[in-house]
Amino acid sequence: MDKSKVKFGLFASVAVVLAACSSEPTDELSNSGSSNEGESAGGDELIVAVANDAISLDPHGSNDTASTHIRTNIYDKLVNHDENIELQPELAESFEQIDDLTWEFVLREDVTFTDGEPFNAEAVKINLERVIDPEVASPKAFMYDMIDEIEVVDEYTVHVTTEYPFAPFAMNLTHDGGGMISPKAIEEHDNGERNLELEPVGTGSFQLDEWNQGESVRLVRNDEYWGELPEIEASTYKIVPDQSTRIAMLNNDEAHVIDEIEPVNTSQIEMMDHADVETVESTRLNFIILNNDVEPFDQVEVRQAIAKAVDTDTIVEGIYEGYGRAADGPIPPGVFGHTEDLDKNDYDLEEAQELLASAGYEDGFSTTLYVRDNDQINIQTAEYIQDQLGQIGIDISIEQREWSALLSAMGEGEHEMAIAGWTTVTGDADNATYSVFHSDNKGANGNRSFFDHEEADRLLDEAREESDPEVREQYYAEFQQIVLDESPLVFIANDPFRVGVHENVEGFIPLPIGVFDISQVRLQTDQY
Repeated sequence: MDKSKVKFGLFASVAVVLAACSSEPTDELSNSGSSNEGESAGGDELIVAVANDAISLDPHGSNDTASTHIRTNIYDKLVNHDENIELQPELAESFEQIDDLTWEFVLREDVTFTDGEPFNAEAVKINLERVIDPEVASPKAFMYDMIDEIEVVDEYTVHVTTEYPFAPFAMNLTHDGGGMISPKAIEEHDNGERNLELEPVGTGSFQLDEWNQGESVRLVRNDEYWGELPEIEASTYKIVPDQSTRIAMLNNDEAHVIDEIEPVNTSQIEMMDHADVETVESTRLNFIILNNDVEPFDQVEVRQAIAKAVDTDTIVEGIYEGYGRAADGPIPPGVFGHTEDLDKNDYDLEEAQELLASAGYEDGFSTTLYVRDNDQINIQTAEYIQDQLGQIGIDISIEQREWSALLSAMGEGEHEMAIAGWTTVTGDADNATYSVFHSDNKGANGNRSFFDHEEADRLLDEAREESDPEVREQYYAEFQQIVLDESPLVFIANDPFRVGVHENVEGFIPLPIGVFDISQVRLQTDQY
């Protein structure tokens, strides 16, 4: 086996790149319970060992990567990205923008949900209305709240009209929130007869067999799938928070795929005769959140001081061991709107000390930094930041929290500082910025720094309504400079995803949004 690192060149075209997702911050739920033993990784069932359990299997529900792992294979969308990250029809046979405000989708006629219900234009209308319904309160509503009207033209044609021109609309539909749920299942959910968080009904190539929360999620092939049937019959996602255990499972033929490999541990997998590390360029951005609503982080000089006191190059070379790159702003490379032509917060401890003094904190202050409890990269980063900021008089206490508890605390604004991140899942700057920075999205919707800047809001609003790509790019360039100047976040790294894969696995596709496409997986079982 070739032991060189596998790099996937996935950013062929900025206009169609799949750059979320949301994490959004990487919204992943960590659970202490896990299944460490299991069947040999052979046969017709793919075994995937993942660090975190899903939160919800409702595509209009939680906005976390662990849930998206599962939902991606249960739900189809109107449009999606192929393995080359080019925008393609999926449940829509074709689509086009027929005027500045209106999109037409012509649907496939051979699709049924796994409960036997037909997929048609009415199903599209029901789903899009649901995701933007204030009573549903979907955390993904911001992706679609520009929708003004959904018209069923005929059984398999639907027109979607937006309130204003919205260039990335089709790309937003590739988001997990664009997953199509059976209208019957939605009605059952509304009547209290079904819980879509636990009992999903989609049109995807797999369907839920069993979810033992905190232990495993098992999917089985949807034999009535409208497209090409997967070769594997099932896939089990085993919840294994401990990374060393996941690595041991790969080594012992108890797992085909393992996720969240820290750079320091990649050599363990590269030394295996039967497995290797696959590395995919990502649109992931890791950062330090500064709560702008609490003292002293309500002062821009304090935020700027922290930004200048953190040497991100050292973090990438030391903690990330050279994987990825030091982040230069809020929009990752490969995403439409990214620019490197900005005045950045270069590392300068002396200037950081001067900024603190000008804010009235020449003697520093004490604060608390939250970090996810099973994320060793972020824990090491937190310890480095603790040391660095100590040099300018900022005394940091590190508090490790389970991820769902950390998300809740940040959503409620209980934090002072925290380390998290965001993955841009559509390839467009709107997804990279609107949720994370717009004042309308403070708290759990994504703006966990509680950043509130009138000019930044205006630029984001105008950029999402502008049709001319060059004008949009200019808006985003101006916005990025405001963010760097105001420093609501301290940008650390654009980190690639690292996955351990058994040599018996073919056709496995790790995507830049941090989830796996298993629809084309083939297992070579002759060695078992």
